[in-house]
Amino acid sequence: MLIDSSGLSKVKDSVTEKIFFGNEPTAELIAILTVYFVQGILGLARLAVSFFLKDELLLSPVQVSALLGIVALPWIIKPMFGFISDGLPIFGYRRRPYLILSGLLGTISWVSLATIVHDRWAATIAIALGSLSVAVSDVIVDSLVVERARVESQADAGSLQSLCWGASAVGGLITAYFSGLLLEHFTTRTVFGITASFPLIVSCIAWLIAESPVSKDSNGNTNTLSIKHQIGQLRQAITQKTIWLPTAFVFIWQATPTADSAFFFFTTNELHFAPEFLGRVRLVTSIASLIGIWIFQRFLKSVPFRVIFAWSTVISAVLGMTMLLLVTHTNRALGIDDHWFSLGDSLILTVMGQIAYMPVLVLAARLCPPGVEATLFALLMSVSNLAGMVSYEFGAIIMHWLGITETNFDLLWLLVLITNLSTLLPLPFLNWLPGDDSQTQTSITEEPKLTSNLISGLMVREAESEAVE
Repeated sequence: MLIDSSGLSKVKDSVTEKIFFGNEPTAELIAILTVYFVQGILGLARLAVSFFLKDELLLSPVQVSALLGIVALPWIIKPMFGFISDGLPIFGYRRRPYLILSGLLGTISWVSLATIVHDRWAATIAIALGSLSVAVSDVIVDSLVVERARVESQADAGSLQSLCWGASAVGGLITAYFSGLLLEHFTTRTVFGITASFPLIVSCIAWLIAESPVSKDSNGNTNTLSIKHQIGQLRQAITQKTIWLPTAFVFIWQATPTADSAFFFFTTNELHFAPEFLGRVRLVTSIASLIGIWIFQRFLKSVPFRVIFAWSTVISAVLGMTMLLLVTHTNRALGIDDHWFSLGDSLILTVMGQIAYMPVLVLAARLCPPGVEATLFALLMSVSNLAGMVSYEFGAIIMHWLGITETNFDLLWLLVLITNLSTLLPLPFLNWLPGDDSQTQTSITEEPKLTSNLISGLMVREAESEAVE
């Protein structure tokens, strides 16, 4: 039987096109997707960090919560890294050198945790450097996606963002379970050593980025005018009441205190959950977050902002009270095992939490005026990250007041009660949100379809990032 080589080639091209959503599988595209994949796979050490702080550095829940707030700082100043890479090329290049440096910085931070870190201050610095590494690489690779998306055809608009989101999601899902399984067989420092190899992939793959040296004007400047113009546009945008009022609401909504650190200590010290089981919980919550995103996109994305924020806030607060059953061991009286209750509770709460968070991303995307879409969106997400830092610090303060330690969980029920009720505090400020989102919707429909899809891609990737966290 004769084989038609041209027909076989067409089949291969068709399969490749489907895998890459119509994007040509160039070396640069592989490099971009690899960076996103590495960002997802770095979750491999997330549980190891928590156990390292708890068991080896002997930090209290208050100290862990305070530390986690501090190490989020690089994500708060994330837009600054974009301006730095745009305005300060290294050897004439804006993207490639920063990706190489971010990978090296990440490896140094994880190697430090695996070897020389023995106190909380050194741990704070090392973890913060790791966070800085991911934040810088995220800014750089997002800018590469923006540049490529602007030359996409209308038929392919948004496909690149979906591909990047998928790469990050795959990395996150792969490591969700293995982050716990590895701790059953290796020490936390060994896991840190394994994790240190992944940022090096970013440094190596950066050489595949197709980038031309930046041209300079007669004065030796590089696009200074465009950067100043962009800053001016940003200043003009954020001073508009229709932008800063919704942003203030989102900040208040996400800055309410969290009991996450105390609950981690409770599940490991009081309930004696093994790392492998916590890995299962992470896998379940990662999948649940993606389910939440799908439910929102399928059924709720046309619901007005005020309605969905109000209902999701109230329902999340009510469902969050189910944690009291686990904290008080009432689930045992009901004949429900701690492990099964925790899995089911995490699944339901995560789906609801993601549904509640998606309107934040939609609102942020719709507030972005043409011309500064990606930068303003990153700035709005930085405000959200700042609120997250405040949330951890507030949680640490309340834990300290209640005397919650690594062995004393007598008032954990009260902490759960306070943190859940505090989520209702933003409800009186609902009128800060657009009552009828037709105005923001108009700004989206009036701009080019390509820009709208670009923001949508960044929005969904930000949601997925929250999911794997």
